[in-house]
Amino acid sequence: MRVFVIGYGQAGGRIADAFLEFAKRTGQNFVIRALAINTAKSDLIGIKNIPMEDRLLVGESLTKGHGIGADNELGAKVATDEIYTIQSAIDKRGTHQVDAFLVIAGLGGGTGSGGAPVLARRLKKLYEEPVYGLGILPAKEEGSLYSLNAARSLMTFMKEVDNLFLFDNDAWKTGGETVKEAFADINEEIVRRFGILFGAGEANEVGQMVVDAAEIINTLKGGGISTIGYAAEEIGSEGLLKKFFGKKGTLEKMDAVTRITSLTRRAVAGRLTIPCDVSTAERALIIAAGPPKELSRKGMEKSKERIEEMIRGTEVRGGDFPVVKSGHVATIVLLSGVSDIPRVKEIQELGAEAQAKLKAVSSEKEREYKELMDTNSTIKPLF
Repeated sequence: MRVFVIGYGQAGGRIADAFLEFAKRTGQNFVIRALAINTAKSDLIGIKNIPMEDRLLVGESLTKGHGIGADNELGAKVATDEIYTIQSAIDKRGTHQVDAFLVIAGLGGGTGSGGAPVLARRLKKLYEEPVYGLGILPAKEEGSLYSLNAARSLMTFMKEVDNLFLFDNDAWKTGGETVKEAFADINEEIVRRFGILFGAGEANEVGQMVVDAAEIINTLKGGGISTIGYAAEEIGSEGLLKKFFGKKGTLEKMDAVTRITSLTRRAVAGRLTIPCDVSTAERALIIAAGPPKELSRKGMEKSKERIEEMIRGTEVRGGDFPVVKSGHVATIVLLSGVSDIPRVKEIQELGAEAQAKLKAVSSEKEREYKELMDTNSTIKPLF
């Protein structure tokens, strides 16, 4: 699937940059175009893989290139004011080979949180290709303001895209590690999953059941929120275990069918990009990636049956992503239209609490200021 990747804001730009680095490193060509948009010049300069000509500074008249300080209302205003500039930059890079747009943003900050939904709305109006969002939820330690921004942006972003992928920083940050320290590992986890999802339809090798762009689009149709599970295994790893059992041990070489079904089960049961009740999914797509001889049509069919038993919907697709030189076999499971997402409910509750607190503080300050002015009303003004 050929994707135009747009990173909006600091987190969005970093992840878009990681997408490009991953595609280059693995020799894949699913990133057909990449663009980074920001209100902070320093964030754009810090990007490593996206060329300078594909980095767009917006809102300079308001921010002087210094960013907007987690003010997502200002972020939305900047995007609205600059939408024709952004549109021109996208058109200039060409969209005729694009299967879909992917707009990436951190939902807790200001620039991406406010601007990404505005851009998504414009893209949907102008193009026939689907527009997907990838929203990054802030960790709890990032504070109430970030939760409030995320609560506001999440609902708007979901309405403006054809489907919204969510990634929860809080679920992926390891104990004792700050979000900043975890950025590199988190971004790698994100692009690994999407690399298989979008790269599958662009494989150069012929597999048994190769996935194409239409199957991804059909899985994501209908809107809502999506999550992705992932599991991988090194080829020949069972040989290492045989050393402990001996040549006549009970462990036999895992065949391709068992490997694919096992990895699929682990992908769903393991850490999802956004933890949720998987039984609420409307649609699903399974992709197995690895050397062609390690992939199995029968294993994929069994996996599809297993996932169909688990989810609420009946649409379960599946296929191969042949990677000849890979030393691993991996599966991803895309679950589309999921609900019952505890972290989203928590974000909404934290956002509501933060908003109520802001109103209370504002009212208190207004009362104190009025009392101060009343106290000084007897003082004769200078002019």
